[in-house]
Amino acid sequence: MKLRQATDKEQLQVLLYYCYTPIKNVEVFREQHHLFCIELGLRGRIIVATEGINGTVSGTKEACEAYMDFFKSDSRFAGIDFKVDTDTKHVFRKINVRIKPEIVHSGFAHINPNQKTGKHLSPSEFKKIKDEPNTVILDVRSNYEHRLGKFKNARTLDIENFRDMPHHAEELKKLKGKKVLTYCTGGIKCEKASAYLLELGIEDVYQLHGGIIKYGIEAGGEDFEGRCYVFDDRIAVDVNSVNPTTVSVCYHCQEPCERMINCANPSCNEHIALCETCAEQLAGACSELCAQAPDLRVYDGTGHYKRMSNGYNPLVGWKKTEQR
Repeated sequence: MKLRQATDKEQLQVLLYYCYTPIKNVEVFREQHHLFCIELGLRGRIIVATEGINGTVSGTKEACEAYMDFFKSDSRFAGIDFKVDTDTKHVFRKINVRIKPEIVHSGFAHINPNQKTGKHLSPSEFKKIKDEPNTVILDVRSNYEHRLGKFKNARTLDIENFRDMPHHAEELKKLKGKKVLTYCTGGIKCEKASAYLLELGIEDVYQLHGGIIKYGIEAGGEDFEGRCYVFDDRIAVDVNSVNPTTVSVCYHCQEPCERMINCANPSCNEHIALCETCAEQLAGACSELCAQAPDLRVYDGTGHYKRMSNGYNPLVGWKKTEQR
């Protein structure tokens, strides 16, 4: 059922999704799913685990509709929710389907969101109650994400990775007695983060269903300040079409800047906002010290360093597994 490949100027769809559901024989599922994506001409990054699936893919509208129909026809994925965006090009160079212990590295492997999680709020519901008295909007994303953009008046955590959230248990326990609204990029981190808050004894916990991306699509992104960091070649996307503003500043000169890059020093590789002027002066590095690194990567103006590919072969990253 191989579909046509996208043409150079064709607008593509981008699907962001996840689903917590038991998957048996993940090795076999991974192989079949990888081949299915190749047949559809999709590119993206998909994580499969015994607890479910999490992915971002891009392709033609026809291919993406066929992909969504596949999930909707399988009762295991009845709860899946697709965030559908568009772009003029693929957001990944190839298709990659990997098996991991969790579909997002959380440190909360004991939590099953199908058994315990915060109450889901639609974008319109979230918008309606986010400014109510005694309400706290909690960003559960990493530092480099919320520095680029976050909801107005949101409380953030000083974490480099989502798995560091338990290190802030005492800080989080102070939210007892509050109505806590959690949010993240697409909703997946909140499934376990909100459950963790319940474990800490916080009783009134909610989560923005579909995350920032869905809020931008359905509620115009109102009161989300800055841009949203995404884990694909786009790096960041606009979500607020109502009252947009800039919150991030250049890491070097401290002037307003929404331009996210990776430090050209591979030993640093810090996710930072760096204006074009400073990036040119520092050869894409975050500081003068990093600019002197002996293995400094060549700065091409984007600050996004990709692994070498073979001109895109969809079978790269695919390893055949034998069915048992």
